Amino acid sequence: MLNRHEALIHGMVMMAAADEIMTQSEMDMIGRIVTHLPIFRDFDATKLSQIAEACLAKLEDENGIDLIIEEMKDGLPVKLRETAYALAVEVAAADLEASDEELNLLQMIRQKLELDRLICTGIERGVRARFTTL
Repeated sequence: MLNRHEALIHGMVMMAAADEIMTQSEMDMIGRIVTHLPIFRDFDATKLSQIAEACLAKLEDENGIDLIIEEMKDGLPVKLRETAYALAVEVAAADLEASDEELNLLQMIRQKLELDRLICTGIERGVRARFTTL
């Protein structure tokens, strides 16, 4: 079973890989999140690449996405499921637009983590507001 840090990181890495192109901005976003958010205060950042590689290996499996989301659900306390969704949205927004694959993955995460649609819409709108440019 994944611990809370691993589960959150798996969600972000899975989102970055959703369209089969992990961009530098997505990888940078994951690094910033792990470095700055309070939930990662007690996380050993030297383990980030190892956890990311483990996630990418799981994605090679035909059912990798479903497996990872199930592991996330099992590894996260209910109160961190919204956090996992929010972090995935942040990574999806890192390129200033979300691909169809990323949007589909967000829907899968929302459904499988049993998140309220209205709350997820609020999370998405907040991220959109932060990433809007002229």
